[in-house]
Amino acid sequence: MIHFPAQRRGPLSALSLRLAAALGLVLLTVAVVFLDRNGYRDVDENGLTLLDCAYYTVVTLSTTGYGDITPFSPSARLVNVLFITPARVLFLIILVGTTLEVLTEQYRTGRRLGRWRRTVKDHVIICGYGTKGRSAVSALLENGLDKSRIVVVERSGTALRQATSAGLVAIEGSATRSSVLEEAHVRNAKAVIIATDSDDASVLVALTARQLTAGQVRIIAAVREAENAPLLRQSGAHHVIVSSATAGRLLGLSTSAPPLIDVVEDLLTPGQGMALAMRSAERHEVGKSPRELESLVIALVRRGKVVTLADKAGAVIETGDMLVHVRDDRPQTTATHP
Repeated sequence: MIHFPAQRRGPLSALSLRLAAALGLVLLTVAVVFLDRNGYRDVDENGLTLLDCAYYTVVTLSTTGYGDITPFSPSARLVNVLFITPARVLFLIILVGTTLEVLTEQYRTGRRLGRWRRTVKDHVIICGYGTKGRSAVSALLENGLDKSRIVVVERSGTALRQATSAGLVAIEGSATRSSVLEEAHVRNAKAVIIATDSDDASVLVALTARQLTAGQVRIIAAVREAENAPLLRQSGAHHVIVSSATAGRLLGLSTSAPPLIDVVEDLLTPGQGMALAMRSAERHEVGKSPRELESLVIALVRRGKVVTLADKAGAVIETGDMLVHVRDDRPQTTATHP
């Protein structure tokens, strides 16, 4: 099942409000009739009890009108003209309006689903919306990817609601099932990010994604244990990130070289000061050493492979190279002049 970001109040909420309004209108009408109960008579010429007032209100507002209870005094008839009849019309509007709103919502959802299926392409699929998945989405958004090009695949109802509340399209189901990935249009995707809670599930997702895409879609996966990384690569993942090993290295650096932790956090946290970025080499930069450039270049990406500046191949920039550099990521402030 595909869940779209909530743009308005849901049908269930609208139905609850309308039901409460209808019940309130019924109770108010019962009170009005009960206060003027001496002006009504039933077929036996008897007065009305509270139950009779409730019965008369329900059959009158629903336009059933059996006629076994009728207003006979001028005041009761005036109340019927000024209050009961408008209340009957309002009651019908509430009922009919609820039905129309639910049908309209279903039609609108169907149209959004059809339009999304026709236009979704070059999107990123996030398998798992836990801590890792949410962080991956944040990084994608910070790098300029539009929310409409992110699709979350998740089984947890709570995580699905979090994803839709964040403005993302979410698909309910397990990413290990080919039918779920096909519903996410994995063949048209730009990349698949596997951020599940277990390494076993990550391997199964990678296998399923590779089988469906024949290796044409980039697969990035995160695993807890380093020993599972080779298995994930064999399963089809192009890049594997070992979360536990990375955390362990940072913990080790925190004792031997504490300032390095601050540098790494600065690089990974947006808006703090420094950020890693990548751009294409410009024409006037070709043939120069990366160290000569104004920006701080730390590596080159040449034909899909990373070339460090310590390598001989990284001494000179070539045509088609991508430059990995550190850019200033501090918030831009506009100076005010007196």
